[in-house]
Amino acid sequence: MAEVLGRDSLQAAPALLGAVFSATDPDGTVSVRLTEVEAYRGEADPGSHAFRGRTARNASMFEAGGVIYVYFTYGMHHCLNVVTGPAGLSRAVLLRAGEVVAGVDLARRRRPAARNDRDLARGPARLCAALGLDRSEDGTALGGPGSRVSLVLPPGAAPEAARIRTGPRTGVAGPGGDGKAFPWRFWLEGEPTVSPYKPAAPRRRRGRR
Repeated sequence: MAEVLGRDSLQAAPALLGAVFSATDPDGTVSVRLTEVEAYRGEADPGSHAFRGRTARNASMFEAGGVIYVYFTYGMHHCLNVVTGPAGLSRAVLLRAGEVVAGVDLARRRRPAARNDRDLARGPARLCAALGLDRSEDGTALGGPGSRVSLVLPPGAAPEAARIRTGPRTGVAGPGGDGKAFPWRFWLEGEPTVSPYKPAAPRRRRGRR
């Protein structure tokens, strides 16, 4: 695992597809098999939280690969990233979607609005909620002493590699406003848990008064 998480996020992201991320607390363990991820590349990436440098919010992104970055967004949701690469580069992979493969009953209790099990972790906020993670776990090492989060990579990349697809990141604009310059979203074709793609909303220009 250290070899994969030591890579740049663009190389690590597709390698995480099919991996199982687990979180344990007194209520039990929920495990999610990852089917969709997005790569972010720090100061080299205008879509990254670290584009303008280190802040209190994004500090864990600057750690060496193998910790998690959990952020709060829109005043209501938490989202989960796995930090990759060497310390100081602020590389991270957003875990966008997956299949709950253990702790389904607990995930259902945490996600009562889910219409079916496919939707339990179909989207980054849903995935984080199903796992029961929030900002208090930001910066936690995967599998470290006392850690309640772990990541198990798939035993072989070949079966998953043939189904990996890539395209623009969901809701992230780039040069030209459509995000096509950053085809850094990766998913497994044919997986029902992959979230629907939504392009970045165009910015409205204010008319002159």
